[in-house]
Amino acid sequence: MKPAPGTVHHVTAAERGQTLAAFLRAKLGNASWGRVQKMVRSRHVMIHGNICTDVARRLKDGEVVKVLEVAAAAPPKADDVRIVHLDDHVVVVEKPTGITTTRHTEELSWPARRRQVQPTLDEMVPEAIARFQAARYGARGKKPRRLPPVRAVHRIDRETSGLVVFARNVPAERILAEQFRAHTTHRRYLAICVGRVGAGSIRTHLVRDRGDGRRGSSTDVDPSGNAVGKHAVTHVQPVEHFGDAYTLVECRLETGRTHQIRIHMAETGHVVCGERVYSPPRKTSARDESAAPRVMLHAAELGFVHPETGEELRFESPLPADMQKLLKQLRSSREAARG
Repeated sequence: MKPAPGTVHHVTAAERGQTLAAFLRAKLGNASWGRVQKMVRSRHVMIHGNICTDVARRLKDGEVVKVLEVAAAAPPKADDVRIVHLDDHVVVVEKPTGITTTRHTEELSWPARRRQVQPTLDEMVPEAIARFQAARYGARGKKPRRLPPVRAVHRIDRETSGLVVFARNVPAERILAEQFRAHTTHRRYLAICVGRVGAGSIRTHLVRDRGDGRRGSSTDVDPSGNAVGKHAVTHVQPVEHFGDAYTLVECRLETGRTHQIRIHMAETGHVVCGERVYSPPRKTSARDESAAPRVMLHAAELGFVHPETGEELRFESPLPADMQKLLKQLRSSREAARG
């Protein structure tokens, strides 16, 4: 029996802790282990919007497992990571979509062979640095036997593309991390969202579980009357409208919480195109019919104070090809509607 295209399964409390292979085997009518393993390893399965190729991954309560009709594209390689800025203290790179910034805590104990199935950005950057130096300095930039690791000070989602900075030593890591904690960095994103989005600021308190196992905003208060959750502020400015159907939006982060833009836009009824985890309120009629292959979100600008020189640095990244392609389609549809 072949699973229906786009089949979605929700992990219940009773199924928590099962391996992905065992979970899918039961959902697919006791399919053979070989068939399930082939399905997973050939990139036909997503968990909460992320491709999973690990048949032994333990599932959590509330996770969403989706079986794809067509295999997802292969993950990016170190060649796909572009160095934007490099010095002895920091490296700024353009992250391609399809990879996580760092490895999840439970994955740190995995053997190297298992990690290589789907490497993370911080694991790719050292090789990208070596290639960059070799191209710039020739023999003097020859790849060393051991590539020094980089140190993550912030993260962007797997499907989000754009600018990420890593520290290259402990002092730089400490200083940069403090800038992100204090929200003194400059972070500007571009997103393609459903509906006609207006200018404004979204201010909520985000919690890990809004009641359905997913992150979201909460209005709860603790016994002392203080708001529960982390204060989150997103400043929104429309860049280009496509009738009332879609908007290219600029989102500037005053705070940087996990999935902040995706949550805030969904909760205001203007879900980011390609979003599969966070849904807009039921009262909202706008639907995403863009067929976007991933969350259409790009970290377009990043600014911070250099941890050694004190210089204020700012970097920009152009929209990737997939977002440009969708914008071209939306512009064509807009012009056709105008007659």
